[in-house]
Amino acid sequence: MSNIEVMVVLFAIVVVGFVAGKRGYMGGEFDRRLSSLVIDITCPALILSSTMGGTLPDRRLILPLLVISLITYVLLALAAVTLPRLLTKKEDDRGVVGFALMFGNVGFIGYPIVASIFGHEAVFYAAVLNVVNTFAVFTVGTMLLTSRNQGLPHSRRGWVKLLLSTPMLAAYLAMLIVSLNIDNIPAVVSQPLTLIGNITVPAALLIIGSSMSRLSLRTMMGSPTVYATTLFRLILLPLALLVLFRLLDFDMLAVNINTVVIAMPVATYGTILCLKMGRDATLITELTFISTLISIITIPLMAMLLNV
Repeated sequence: MSNIEVMVVLFAIVVVGFVAGKRGYMGGEFDRRLSSLVIDITCPALILSSTMGGTLPDRRLILPLLVISLITYVLLALAAVTLPRLLTKKEDDRGVVGFALMFGNVGFIGYPIVASIFGHEAVFYAAVLNVVNTFAVFTVGTMLLTSRNQGLPHSRRGWVKLLLSTPMLAAYLAMLIVSLNIDNIPAVVSQPLTLIGNITVPAALLIIGSSMSRLSLRTMMGSPTVYATTLFRLILLPLALLVLFRLLDFDMLAVNINTVVIAMPVATYGTILCLKMGRDATLITELTFISTLISIITIPLMAMLLNV
């Protein structure tokens, strides 16, 4: 299946979620509970299953990927703080715009796209990159979506809870499996994880569609702020990071995977976190919808640029 076909298939699931929301099958408390299920259970299972496909990923890439990811999210955090002032005049919207600039849809759309471009074992590489992403989502990301004094854990217990959340634990365990070259995990373990992990993508996309069903047609058409943010999210920031890491002479495979990951549409976590926190999810859902729609074109173009 080509990259364009993959994006069309994924977007079709969003449409199903939209119809389900309109018909009353989804929405409200159901969406919030399904969001928690995706974050806490199915996404960690997807990460773990990426190391259980028969061929282990190259463990030598773990450190370069972590370094690249750390640099990437430091730079994206700077962009999330500075660029929203240029992209919107509404101070209340700047945190949401900053979140959209900083976080792409790695866990939900990024994994299948990376798998389609680089092979199934590359999901592990995306998961390694996602370690810093996951940490940043629940610290910097939460801070961007709330007031500054609510975003970060206030106690040692809060930080421990964050670092030991199920997505983080899954990433740690996946790296351990690859580092120790464990390739004999029994099917009774790997197959349930694979089946549960396979729920992640459709469930997350259904949530996006359901959230969109509560928007007016005019809102879904977007605004100058939405399109400008999408331009940075899908094209300008990934290309800037690609040039930087090539100049720094990092491993080309690691750089290419990181570029594809950063070129994803706005993270579903934004909508999910807004729902969990009771914040109006209109702008973040609009950004997610428009960026996901446009990414049907931009992601295949990015893959062509990388010659993969």
